[in-house]
Amino acid sequence: GDIHGQFVDLLRLFDLGGYPPTSTYLFLGDYVDRGKQSLETICLLLAYKVKYPDKVFLLRGNHEDAKINRVYGFYDECKRRFNVRLWKIFCDCFNCLPMAALIDAKIFCMHGGLSPELNSLDQIKDIERPVEIPDYGLLCDLLWSDPSSDTQGWGESDRGVACTFGADKLVEFLEKNDLDLICRAHQVVEDGYEFFAERRLVTIFSAPNYCGEFDNAGALLSIDESLMCSFQILKPKETGAPHSRKPISNKAPTVDNA
Repeated sequence: GDIHGQFVDLLRLFDLGGYPPTSTYLFLGDYVDRGKQSLETICLLLAYKVKYPDKVFLLRGNHEDAKINRVYGFYDECKRRFNVRLWKIFCDCFNCLPMAALIDAKIFCMHGGLSPELNSLDQIKDIERPVEIPDYGLLCDLLWSDPSSDTQGWGESDRGVACTFGADKLVEFLEKNDLDLICRAHQVVEDGYEFFAERRLVTIFSAPNYCGEFDNAGALLSIDESLMCSFQILKPKETGAPHSRKPISNKAPTVDNA
């Protein structure tokens, strides 16, 4: 789920789940902006990716986009602590990140959500990188869209970008592509995770006490070798220690960048 420059909480997540290469990690994007230590956060994650390429996987979030992180803190942090050239180098890096991943051919992962333009997973494999995020279309939706219990079919998003999708479109997509679950991030949820459409989709948010303004927990979704899923919860630091909650699923995890 989202990290947003909360470097200390990222370390707490590693304390909880085990540091690479002990555990394999798939991050769902939004590493930078809003928090105070975006540079430490993205540098550590990229260093782990270089050192353990088969143990750490980094997807792109909507904040891994120059248009967004120019405004929400990362640009200013780079400029203040180093220089604008460093920010541009990171933006070039972000343009190369994958948009989605598939775990054991059954769990489809991305930062945002579905798109009315997405029919097959092969469409994502066909996206050439490096690429900048457009203002609309498939790429934009993958990083920006949200599930909505108030939506049937496709709807307009309050964000002013991308769309919302209802449980009907979610189930239709899962059945068409022989998938069990969609795992995404992008929204603050109180318990760190939240199900949608009878557990066919889960939202994971990994920045507890987000921006110091929310009393939310952070969560880590753990998937074991039998594809059994459980949640490890990171409480806001002041309110208590981490604890685990349990299970959902059923098989053996391999991660493929889409």
